[in-house]
Amino acid sequence: MTVFLTTPQIADLDALTALCLASKAHWGYDAAFMAACREELTVTADDLRNSAFATARLDGALAGVAQVVCDDGAPEIWKLFVAPACMGRGVGRRLFGWCADEARQSGAAYLRIEADPAAVPFYERMGASVIGSAPSGSIAGRSLPLMRFALRDPAAQPPTDAKPDAPRPR
Repeated sequence: MTVFLTTPQIADLDALTALCLASKAHWGYDAAFMAACREELTVTADDLRNSAFATARLDGALAGVAQVVCDDGAPEIWKLFVAPACMGRGVGRRLFGWCADEARQSGAAYLRIEADPAAVPFYERMGASVIGSAPSGSIAGRSLPLMRFALRDPAAQPPTDAKPDAPRPR
């Protein structure tokens, strides 16, 4: 099974938001927590216009989504979510590689990640390191692990199973 990346369209917004919410809920968060996160996990038309976005498809079905925002030359992953049924099938790895490639275009040395605690092991496998904490954008008083991925060190690049000619969104 090959993971293909595509550029999301306005018509995909509801499906992308549903995927983000389902992926987050997969980690056992309760309804109140999910309600508090809804706004931050909603994908909007402005998001698509003002940041880099990719969707992953596995066997033609929507399997994941990633968003990279680069403010003032400081790239950051704002969203990287995989449909629960597709976890462990290379979707997250492929999306992370896309995020790193997008961030490298900014010329920055590092990619910033405010990770859900359940996602830290994934990002560590990709080569990122915890460097501190950051306040949650959704839950007052909650801190998230702040991570950093080196964009310029070839030894720190994420392992990839993507073929060089695999489709890449623009």
